[in-house]
Amino acid sequence: MEKRISGKTGLLGLIGSPVGHSGSPAMYNYCFEKLGLDYAYLAFDIKVEEVEKAIDAIKTFRMRGCNVTMPCKNEAVKYMDELSPAARIIGAVNTIVNENGRLTGHITDGQGFVDNLRDHGVEITGKKIIVCGGGGAAAAIQVQCALEGAREISVFNIKDAFFERTLQTAGKIRQEKPECVVNVYDIADNEKMREEIASSDILANATIVGMKPMDQESVVKDVTMFRPGLVVVDAVYNPKETKMLREAKAAGCTCIDGQGMLVWQGAEAFKLYTGQEMPVQEVKELFFS
Repeated sequence: MEKRISGKTGLLGLIGSPVGHSGSPAMYNYCFEKLGLDYAYLAFDIKVEEVEKAIDAIKTFRMRGCNVTMPCKNEAVKYMDELSPAARIIGAVNTIVNENGRLTGHITDGQGFVDNLRDHGVEITGKKIIVCGGGGAAAAIQVQCALEGAREISVFNIKDAFFERTLQTAGKIRQEKPECVVNVYDIADNEKMREEIASSDILANATIVGMKPMDQESVVKDVTMFRPGLVVVDAVYNPKETKMLREAKAAGCTCIDGQGMLVWQGAEAFKLYTGQEMPVQEVKELFFS
């Protein structure tokens, strides 16, 4: 990398905490070098209370932009000049683009989910999808699916203190896309889940269930809910094949793991920064095989 850094090299980065484990610097810097783009990407450990100063630094250093990870996604919204439709609905950003000092906040998680489906020959338009979860990734998936023309979205989430936020997100989607039917259910209601899965085209897990230390658990408690023809998608990418995907595969479902979503959301941010397509297949082979 040292050989390609010059006095004109543009800076991009990642803010959040912790970021030491992030694979983003390696992925983005490889792509910049591969495509001959004069940028460098670094990770910065930024706490929530430091976000305002970090956003000021983007302008001061004339950075092209940055990615935002937890716990800073909601805080960063406050300092944007403009928001993409998805970011506005969700109230969070994970990608900031700097156009001559004007900052636009985007959320690419949902686009990454949809593009990952498309990469596997699955379109969301006109489909009914179940999304398990109500956190940031789940909300991004719900919103983007609605924006992409999903017919119906059934959300299953834990009925805890944050359940109200899930209901609010559903209300915002209905307001933005009234032609999309959105319903929210308690994830503990197995009979309702069975009923909804029976009439759905796609089932997506956007919770932490399936990730260590919950890698022996699944949001679908009864494997008889799975059926051939159902597309089952997991946002969890480590492990690559979760318990839910193993059981769904055994039942004849079409299964899509979460690694593709991770790559495609990065590819969407890459396009926003550079106007070019990320070499997705090479990135998958190098960093996720």
